Parts: sequence; structure tokens; C-alpha cells
Amino acid sequence: MSRIGVFGGMGPSATVDFLDKLVKLTPAMRDQDHLPVIVASLPHTHDRSSAILGHGRDPLPQLLAGIEMLNQAAVGVIAIPCNSSHHWFDEMSSSSKVPLLHIAKACVEAISPAGATRVAIFATRGALVSGFYQRELRLRGIDFMLLDPEGGQKNVDSCIREIKAGNLDAGGQHLTEACREAARQGATTLIMGCTEIPIASRYADVSGLSLIDSSLELARASVAFALARGWNRPGWDS
Repeated sequence: MSRIGVFGGMGPSATVDFLDKLVKLTPAMRDQDHLPVIVASLPHTHDRSSAILGHGRDPLPQLLAGIEMLNQAAVGVIAIPCNSSHHWFDEMSSSSKVPLLHIAKACVEAISPAGATRVAIFATRGALVSGFYQRELRLRGIDFMLLDPEGGQKNVDSCIREIKAGNLDAGGQHLTEACREAARQGATTLIMGCTEIPIASRYADVSGLSLIDSSLELARASVAFALARGWNRPGWDS
């Protein structure tokens, strides 16, 4: 069970971005120094945000099937580079034979309360309604803000939609507008709480905001978990 399980495909580009970060974060001089990873990329999972908002099909059976697939593959930890799916974190954890890493916990732990005077959360509407980022920030006493649902949030929605469709420049333009609005409202730090947003950030002007990349923080947590257990050493398949 000395391998990382990645439940991906939500969306595929975000999964590739996460895996790229996983590789780059691993201290390695040769192939054999890298961490063993098993990926279940399941893009047909029903839309998580729509389901949370009450107008989409329930993805929980598919989420549990993905967890079971990784259980069958005998992984030692599971990372899910999809923020909105964490609405069902408890249910997935209960079905998993191994620990699940929580993407929001990993992000919030990366924020210095002293340095982040106001944190903007950019995420799907479903993830915002679920409230798991807000909950983690409150637990640490960090001030946060959300964009107006009829204003700046529309640019976040459009950003995510364009990146999923492969329209990188358009996604970056929408993110630029959303960041400008957050900065006008006093935000100093941005949680990119949808794994498409870090991709868009490469094509955007983020208005000087300090960025917390949910894909990167989840990758860091995954690598730290695995390295602490020596999974990068030859002979891991004992």
C-alpha cells in the first residue's frame, strides 16, 4: 500500500496539472526516486457543483466507486484534485480503507494568519454553498470574503467553464476581472479553490494578490505524506 492514489478526471486538465506538481515537488535524481502513483481519471462523474446547488444528478455513487477502485488498487493515501467533491469528504472517507487528504485543510494551513489580512475565496458556487473553505478559515481565525454572486462570481464561473473547455486565454481574462474586483474589496490573498483556477492564473493579471493554489497545496500534502513513509525508496513494493 506504499503508493499515492489520485482520484482525478474532475476535470482532466486539472488532474494533469496536479500530477505535474506532484512530480516537480518530489526530490528525485532518477526515475526510481519518484513516488509510485496510481491515477483513476473518471471524467464522467456527475457535476459536483450542480448537485450541491440542487439541480444536478447526485455524484456520490460515482465518487464512492472511484474510492473503491483505488481501494482495490491497494493505495496508501488518496488525494482528490477536485475541490467541489470535498462536499462529500466524510462519505468518501468512510468508504476508504486509507486516509483521504483534505484539499481545503491543506490550503488553509498554508496561509499565515499574520500575513493574510483578508482572504478571497474563488471556487465553484457549489463549493461556496458547501462552505468547507469558510469553515476551515473560521477555525483559524482568518478573515475572508466572497464575491457578489451577481457580480464578480460570474467571472469566476466563466473562468472555470473556459478552462474546462480548453480556452485558456479567455479563462485568464475572466480571472483577471475577478481578481480586480477582489482587490478593490480589500483582499490581499486569494485561495484558488477550484483546480481549474491555477491553470487560468498563468494567463491572468492577479492584481498583486498572494495566491494559494489548491492543486499545489494538495500535491505538497501528498508528497509529504509519502516521503514521511519512505515511499520514494527502491523496494517500495514490499
